[in-house]
Amino acid sequence: MNILKKSAINKNIKLSIRKLNSLKNANEPSSMTVFDRKAKIIQKQRAAIAEDSSVYDYIKDEIGYRLSDRLFDIKRQFNLVVDLGCGYGHVSKHISIDNVKELIMCDVSQEILDKSQNPEPDVKVSKIVVDEEKLPFDNDSIDLLISCLNLHWVNNLPSTFLQIKNCLKNDGVFLGAMFAGDTLYELRSSLQLAGIERDGGVTPRISPFVRLRDVGALMQSAGFSMLTLDTDELIIRYPSMFELMWDLKGMGENNAALKRPLRLNKDTMFSAATLYNKLYGNQDKDNNTQGIPATFQILYMIGWKPDPSQPKPLPRGSGQISIKDIGKLDKIVKNMGKIEY
Repeated sequence: MNILKKSAINKNIKLSIRKLNSLKNANEPSSMTVFDRKAKIIQKQRAAIAEDSSVYDYIKDEIGYRLSDRLFDIKRQFNLVVDLGCGYGHVSKHISIDNVKELIMCDVSQEILDKSQNPEPDVKVSKIVVDEEKLPFDNDSIDLLISCLNLHWVNNLPSTFLQIKNCLKNDGVFLGAMFAGDTLYELRSSLQLAGIERDGGVTPRISPFVRLRDVGALMQSAGFSMLTLDTDELIIRYPSMFELMWDLKGMGENNAALKRPLRLNKDTMFSAATLYNKLYGNQDKDNNTQGIPATFQILYMIGWKPDPSQPKPLPRGSGQISIKDIGKLDKIVKNMGKIEY
């Protein structure tokens, strides 16, 4: 009887410990929480209400132009299109009635939407505030979803990719661009070295960025087909590190990592600026260029929602030419006269 009572007491203790742990974990952020979303919205709002906000659009305008060029390569007119994280209209201002009939412009900040540029008048436009992590669109309702330089602030990227795929119609397209891997590596390494020297350790001064292979795996897991991924780099020169950091703030792209330090010590900041100039400055002496370079790596992605009408790979073993004979392809084609597909 005593043994039974003892085992029952132990069981109750274990249950109590489990309940305490569950309550403790409920108050802690999820393992997927990397960014402070509330802080990021405030940063974007502050950037939007600034009188000189248009001065800092140069990077997003350039990427928006390049992304819209990829849209024009798709020879189709889309009935309903969503521009997710539209910003000040970096992509939408290039859209015409030849490609889009109706456009929904979305962003996390109403102040940004108020300043966003519309496409040509023939395109029907509506604007709504949308959180990229909680899309409000019905399943199978959108023909094309565009995202230009906003998904790198999403915590649960697998969930967002899945939501995007679900809201697309069959044979619908997702067209996106985001900052990736090597973005601002010069600034990151300079701040890390200065932190080790002045503060005795490394703190997350620059937000983390995804890698190409990771995005491809996530999009494939979400169910996209016919994936196309490629990267590009923009290298922009600034007089010093201080102008770069000022412009990042003006773009609303300053640090929003959850465990970021609240301030940057003056000694650490000046040390990082000196290291930045020493390690990366004045690289093009032949061209007499001055200042420091900042690298922005851009990842472009295109994914389609599966549909029976999409092209399928040929059955395994149906090829007529072995890959080991690829060097003799001209000779083989000449002997065959014509290859049947």
